[in-house]
Amino acid sequence: MSEKVLMKGNEAIGEAAIVAGCRHYFGYPITPQSELIEYMAKNLPKVNGTFLQAESEVAAINMVYGASGAGARVMTSTSSPGMSLKQEGISYIAAGELPCVIVNIMRGGPGLGSIQPGQSDYFQATKGGGHGDYHCIVVAPNSVQEMFDLTITSFELADKYLNPVILLGDGALGQMMEPLCMDVDKVVQTDKAWATTGMGERTTPNRVNTLHLIPEDLEQHNNKLQRKYDILKEKEVRFEESFTDDAELVLVAYGITSRIASSAMEMARAEGLKVGLFRPITLWPFPDKALASSVKTAFAVLTLELSAGQMVEDVQLAVNGSKPVHFYGRTGGMLMTPKEVLEQIRKIFLAKGGK
Repeated sequence: MSEKVLMKGNEAIGEAAIVAGCRHYFGYPITPQSELIEYMAKNLPKVNGTFLQAESEVAAINMVYGASGAGARVMTSTSSPGMSLKQEGISYIAAGELPCVIVNIMRGGPGLGSIQPGQSDYFQATKGGGHGDYHCIVVAPNSVQEMFDLTITSFELADKYLNPVILLGDGALGQMMEPLCMDVDKVVQTDKAWATTGMGERTTPNRVNTLHLIPEDLEQHNNKLQRKYDILKEKEVRFEESFTDDAELVLVAYGITSRIASSAMEMARAEGLKVGLFRPITLWPFPDKALASSVKTAFAVLTLELSAGQMVEDVQLAVNGSKPVHFYGRTGGMLMTPKEVLEQIRKIFLAKGGK
């Protein structure tokens, strides 16, 4: 049996980044992710890495841009208002086809909001956030173990597809402590022959460019990006299903909310209500085909979020009008409880006219 350690979610991300070969970190403190920047400040120097607390989030993301262009495995992290400041840089990184990992431990918003958990950055993460037709790969852990595992996966996906990856957590996951197994079979490293590391034996220099003044050139570049995104939609969708084979009502939730939903599902099952749970792990690309298949036996879907309703739009698109999609959310940093969710489940079954 593998030995486990007790670790906070934010720290698990930092340890995973180091295990994955990240040797450059640029960030700026903001609650509730500050333990991550503290972890990197303490531990990166031990592996001859570079830690730098930037003067702002804007500076940090542009340092990531430069380090990634030079071929480094690089990461930054922040919480919601700080993520807003990074958006222009993220668009540049996506346009330059540069790999990096960007961690957002979400808190309540909008504005400065609160320092409590939230999920209202879904649109920002999955629909772009910055200017232009681009996508980040977005992964959503729901445990400290997944904070560790999906951080390593994020670095591998970033390098494989030359694309920024957002690890989208929340304040509850970042702050909670759970047993963590840090066994890693193999970390995938890819050749970075494209990096701007000097001429070497090349006859032409490598360049990172996001400016295309000739419209035909920019359209060609955009088409290339869209082809990459199509491959991602086909090959890199991740999700988890529980009791969906016979479910009459399917809950859809991610992150900390999926754990609350799981408890509510068990309570509903104990009452004889056939409830299942579908958890997207990749929020982009969204597992729309898998979700459509998972709700075949259901008469309705209930989307649960710590927001006013953002993922619910992707759920509605996936279901494509075949089932009614209900929504229940909490905002402002408030967490829903399993009993609250159970009450929503009962209401939906009652409206149907029975169990």
